[in-house]
Amino acid sequence: MTSATAIAHPNIALIKYWGKADETLSLPATGSLSMTLDVFPTRTTVTVDDTARDTLQLNGRAATEGELARVTKFLDLVRELAGDTRPAAVVSENTVPTGAGLASSASGFAALATAAAATYGLDLDTRDLSRLARRGSGSASRSIPGGVAIWHAGDDAASFSETVAAPPLAMVIATVDAGEKPISSREAMRRTIATSPFFPAWIPSTAASLELMVAACAAGDVTRIGELTESNALRMHAVIQGSEPPIRYLTAASTRVFDAVAGMRAHGLEAYATADAGPNVVVLTRPEDAAAVAATLTAEAGIAEPVIALPGPGAYLVDGSEALR
Repeated sequence: MTSATAIAHPNIALIKYWGKADETLSLPATGSLSMTLDVFPTRTTVTVDDTARDTLQLNGRAATEGELARVTKFLDLVRELAGDTRPAAVVSENTVPTGAGLASSASGFAALATAAAATYGLDLDTRDLSRLARRGSGSASRSIPGGVAIWHAGDDAASFSETVAAPPLAMVIATVDAGEKPISSREAMRRTIATSPFFPAWIPSTAASLELMVAACAAGDVTRIGELTESNALRMHAVIQGSEPPIRYLTAASTRVFDAVAGMRAHGLEAYATADAGPNVVVLTRPEDAAAVAATLTAEAGIAEPVIALPGPGAYLVDGSEALR
């Protein structure tokens, strides 16, 4: 019996990934850039033994057939690369709300890719491991290297993630709804591509924003990083809302957070809001200002327990007994 355990963390995109150029290979229509968080880890153990078929346990419960099918499809890819047909038992513990737009699939598949590669004997460097994780969930590619990471668009060989230099940053997570969103990101992407008249403009606009963001990170310009982050998030949600029928992830509670963030800037507290495909909002700021941002979110937007996050590590292997924090 062979087993390996990995921990990975979610990432929040500053320049968003929205839309695939190739669904089979999970290639993005544009590049993106994110910050991996040091909170909400996922721990996954993959064990190869003599079971008749793959099994999956999520947060202490047996997975649904749909959840198991997605993991089995990914493990089949790993097994093909390894030349090993044995099934696996997968046990995963996820501390980020699943399907709430807080990148649970990123940490989940980054941890799965890291543990499965080790279990089946694949010797992959960070670049190739990010390419593998991408096949499970596109954004998982960015959780492999950690820190501030860029995910390159391109063909299968060129589409990987790597860490880039950036100034000190912090994020404050404002969870307004921890429930699972009614429309998955995968389905929403398909609908956006097929029906939103704004999607064709999204691709060159995002490519241009990514180029500006990389330059801002290299220059250590936190203000410009924040401006680009908030602008890109609102553009993505506009593109999504242009779908037919419309998809609206942001709620009135989300808008209150965006308004509170705008109010902070008006009063000299530098903060910028972003949101992935869900109602929850993440506020980008400087580490020294994170506590003040969190307190203001509670006072002005009613966020009961904002979570402060700093840049987190890439995915890594651990002893299976290590506790999640």
